[in-house]
Amino acid sequence: MVKKSDSQQERTNMEDLKDKKELREKGQDEIVSLRNKVFYSDSREVNRIDHRDNQDYLNMNEQELKKQSMEGFDDEYNNIVDYIVKITRQIWKEKDIGLIYDTYSTDIQIHKGRINSHGVNEVISGTLQTLQAFPDRKGSGWSVVWSGNDKDGFFTSHRGRSIATNTGDSFYGPATGKKVMFRTTADCLIHSNKIYEEWLVMDTYHLVLQLGYDPIEVAKIMAKNTKKLAPPLNFGLSETAEVGLPPKVYVPEHKGFEIGDFMLQVFNRIWERRSINYIKEFYEDNATLHFVCNRDLVGFNEIQGMFISFFASVPNAKVLVDRVTCNKKETDGEYDVAVRWRIQGIHEGTGYFGAPSGKPIEIYGINHYKIKDEKITEEWFLFDGMEVLRQIHMETNEDEDQEDGVNTSEDGNFTGVS
Repeated sequence: MVKKSDSQQERTNMEDLKDKKELREKGQDEIVSLRNKVFYSDSREVNRIDHRDNQDYLNMNEQELKKQSMEGFDDEYNNIVDYIVKITRQIWKEKDIGLIYDTYSTDIQIHKGRINSHGVNEVISGTLQTLQAFPDRKGSGWSVVWSGNDKDGFFTSHRGRSIATNTGDSFYGPATGKKVMFRTTADCLIHSNKIYEEWLVMDTYHLVLQLGYDPIEVAKIMAKNTKKLAPPLNFGLSETAEVGLPPKVYVPEHKGFEIGDFMLQVFNRIWERRSINYIKEFYEDNATLHFVCNRDLVGFNEIQGMFISFFASVPNAKVLVDRVTCNKKETDGEYDVAVRWRIQGIHEGTGYFGAPSGKPIEIYGINHYKIKDEKITEEWFLFDGMEVLRQIHMETNEDEDQEDGVNTSEDGNFTGVS
């Protein structure tokens, strides 16, 4: 072994210190970036919906209604929760599709997994196609987590459940006559009576199962029809495992419990670092996690098992937190929280998504939480399983060369229900 000279060793030490300083600065930048994604509001400013169904909400006494400043909005909307609940009901239950022109921006962007659509006409088209297949679709709003104001713009995360009967032909196949139930969550940016951007997550895997179709076969069709609109992802080790660098430990900014810090810790410890044991620290003993396909998981063991199976499919995946929205409730120590997240990784393990395909995938999700006494008491965990399968079964150029006569659709904006 060749021994370094003192000067060489000093240069090496200086380089190591410089590298460590850069890593620390990068880590600090990441913490600042994360904190910039946390938003707060007080639910006492609005009429919460989670203890009422839509009809009860709309029939509240006049003296119960809470008034926010809603400059630029139509007079009928008392606050931002009132706005999102009323327009959703009017469009879907009352079939007032024309209201979309009044409440969606002309150049609205809709994100549905990796499928992006643009313009109000796409919203009209998706709504009509959904109602053609499920004309009696009814939606129940369970919760609206919100932030913002009428000057800078509002944000809402609207969690609900849809019940419908498949009496018309749909993207998935001929009408089945079956009654279905599926969960949805929509994040919206809103200003002056218009929605300008929307992130939509639906449990379409559960929908396809209830209709009696094979999710794999449906996913293959979706993959072919969206190849040009959302081509296969092209990333590998550097984007997922960060070239071997472990995820940093998030250090809370505040002393004591602070809801934004708490949620960032949950995603850092359990999601990013896969320290599944922290479920016992962050969740109440008998916490309930409402998973996709209408599965309810209760207690540490069941919740831990779900996280292990979920991440086993993408063991080196990178977790990205896009937004955390925290609503303080009437009782001290209680909060409603919405988190929009993404996971980027290689489907290289056997887990929730079956045998490994080696395909790069990105999973988009929105979770809602109830927090009480510094613990998660209830969680709604939602991602679109059909969107994941679509990416897994996306044909590569090599696959296409082996199949003659495959017709790839030029337009794939509508990929199921909206």
